[in-house]
Amino acid sequence: MPAPDAAIRAKRKLTNRLIAAHDAVRLRPHLTDDMVLIAGDGALIHGADAVVAAFAGQFAEAAFVDYVRTTESVELAADGARAAEAGRWAGRWKGGIEMSGVYLAAWRERRGQWLLERELYVTLQG
Repeated sequence: MPAPDAAIRAKRKLTNRLIAAHDAVRLRPHLTDDMVLIAGDGALIHGADAVVAAFAGQFAEAAFVDYVRTTESVELAADGARAAEAGRWAGRWKGGIEMSGVYLAAWRERRGQWLLERELYVTLQG
């Protein structure tokens, strides 16, 4: 099994690719059931299925291109069961519309897999 830092960074790259492919359904296995996401506009999305539905809604918008999250740091909890990831995010839409900011994610290790448990996005531009 890869080191937690490497595993989380790899999962982030994978979820970026799934978002770029507009494949909401394949995001679900990477989320805990009780996933909570606070979007850049402050909207609260509770539950993995609701998060997947929110992505599917965005993917249905003809102008939506992608979100890219770039990991800057990963810090592991003392017991090794959780980790905090911090980084920068950017969203793009056709017509040159862009938004960006910072994010913080909480990951939980379950049966050898790192799953997203919480995400907070703060929009700083756009």
